[in-house]
Amino acid sequence: MGMTGPLRIGTRSSELALFQARQVASLLAALGVESELVTYTTIGDRILDKPLSAIGEKGLFTAELEADLLDGRTDCAVHSLKDLPTADPAGLTIVALLEREDPRDAFVTRPGVSATTIADLPKGAKVGTSSLRRRAQLRAMRPDLEVCELRGNVGTRLRKIDEGQVDAALLAAAGLRRLGLGHRIVSLLDAPDWLGAPGQGAIAVQARATDDAMLSILRKLDHAPTRLSVAAERALLASLEGGCQVPIGAATLDEPQYGLMLHALVASVDGASVVRGGLPIDRNDPAASGRELARQLHEAGGAAILAELRAALPHPTSSQATEQPK
Repeated sequence: MGMTGPLRIGTRSSELALFQARQVASLLAALGVESELVTYTTIGDRILDKPLSAIGEKGLFTAELEADLLDGRTDCAVHSLKDLPTADPAGLTIVALLEREDPRDAFVTRPGVSATTIADLPKGAKVGTSSLRRRAQLRAMRPDLEVCELRGNVGTRLRKIDEGQVDAALLAAAGLRRLGLGHRIVSLLDAPDWLGAPGQGAIAVQARATDDAMLSILRKLDHAPTRLSVAAERALLASLEGGCQVPIGAATLDEPQYGLMLHALVASVDGASVVRGGLPIDRNDPAASGRELARQLHEAGGAAILAELRAALPHPTSSQATEQPK
């Protein structure tokens, strides 16, 4: 089937999402492929008054893009990988992962705060984040801090910090750098002491699994080392989360003595219980390494944390019944 007109790239309309989609467009242009952006406002972009974890749906930032991609209204969709649920929707596949940006979290402060790290913050300081994973690690490290809900796109969050709604906040370094806001990073939080989200910093390009022409073009954008580390991190996430939002951190580090290592943690939201582990990644089957580390964390106390989290979830039993394998 010959392509008619430019390849249509679905993307969220936030500044960061547009930057990511344009990056795909410029890589395609280098291959001589013309493209255009089709923009969306998703549920996650519209509901700004509730914590993400409270909305409770999967694919808050991806569902609308995926529906139109399946219908053929677009040819591919570009997402922050960490926004994509671990299971591909039927008919869609992640065909390319671009070279990963810095996967770490960044420490950002309001004017007048002299702290350069979480440890330096004064007792009772307010720290903003909308992530359960960051909240849990903050509370484990500094139970005295006040953790505040901080929603909105990167620009909105920075404005709230500068207005003094919080003293400091944690944001993904990748997003700040992509928006040319790297100068706002006061310090970076290093793994394995502090872990980012599985897949953080990676951009995913999704296409229809049956669209061979599109797959063969987009495959050329795939970055193999990124795919390797992300496969391990996402397999770990899939094994642990079981369909609900859970504080899970993961990072892949190239360590002189072990080679590629997967580090991960599972935590209770209050940070009182944290289970950590690490495992060398099998380059031939990175997903198996992710599943194995998940199993080890589960046995080391992760199972108890997860059971407690699920018990606290306001899940209607009827919707859970539909998720049972047929």
